[in-house]
Amino acid sequence: MAAGELEGGKPLNGLLNALAQDTFHGHPGITEELLRSQLYPEVPPEEFRPFLAKMRGILKSIASADMDFNQLEAFLTAQTKKQGGITSDQAAVISKFWKSHKTKIRESLMNQSRWNSGLRGLSWRVDGKSQSRHSAQIHTPVAIIELELGKYGQMGCLRGSQEAKP
Repeated sequence: MAAGELEGGKPLNGLLNALAQDTFHGHPGITEELLRSQLYPEVPPEEFRPFLAKMRGILKSIASADMDFNQLEAFLTAQTKKQGGITSDQAAVISKFWKSHKTKIRESLMNQSRWNSGLRGLSWRVDGKSQSRHSAQIHTPVAIIELELGKYGQMGCLRGSQEAKP
């Protein structure tokens, strides 16, 4: 393979976007053949496969470590110095990609890793009772609490109230 065939910034950025969609955002169906034919049509499959695996591994390493920008620069510098690593141009594209996609990828990973529902919202108020069977209970404070619970893509609501006890 010619040295410049896997160098271009636009194809690599497209590849990283596709890998992120497939790996982190739950959009399956992005195949190796699709990526090669759309982004690197001149590269034979036997040379594209290891390149794809390398980029997928780098992206997973960066995401799983939730690297900040200093850690990212150190990691990418080490990758450029490693035998069979990446070029400095590829490192620049990966760095730019991570800086613009870190938040979305992190949120996606957090949502995928939650097993239980999380608190999405909380609202509360204190009302005074205006009607009751017993006149002594009129104007007593009542706390009303609303919790919104949900998993990624789901939502539920729990409401409750509590009267003040004399």
